[in-house]
Amino acid sequence: MAKYNLTEKKVKAPLYRALLSPKLVEELYLQIMQKFVVEKKYRDPDYSAQKLAEELGTNTRYISAVINLRFQDNYSQMVNDFRIRDAMYMLKDRHNADKTMEEIAAAVGFANRQSFYAAFYRRTGTSPREFRESNAQELKGKMEKRRAKIRSARQKKSKAEE
Repeated sequence: MAKYNLTEKKVKAPLYRALLSPKLVEELYLQIMQKFVVEKKYRDPDYSAQKLAEELGTNTRYISAVINLRFQDNYSQMVNDFRIRDAMYMLKDRHNADKTMEEIAAAVGFANRQSFYAAFYRRTGTSPREFRESNAQELKGKMEKRRAKIRSARQKKSKAEE
């Protein structure tokens, strides 16, 4: 007689996923992308799956299922992914060089600096400050190469004119 009654756990998809037709999944996906890519709703720290579902005229289970099927993530992870991508763009942009990390975190929708740093590190493996500094050094190196190339071209042109 077996000491423990061990059976394999059966993994089954939630019932509501079976109710989603591929057409409905695609429609909801496009509507979600509209809200996040075009309207940038992820920048609102209070924007929830519930609010998204209300705006799309559906329920949170369907939203969750579509996000899971299309992004292989849950709602929070998907929102943070959009926020981090936006923050990475802002950190690379020299027009934002004077902004603090708190200002960038708030601009992309994080409620506080700590959650921004944790999500950023989880996604990139580096802190936002390190990311900004490494990109500044990379940009500086590219600018120096470009200036050297321009100087070299000018020197060749002036020698050819002589």
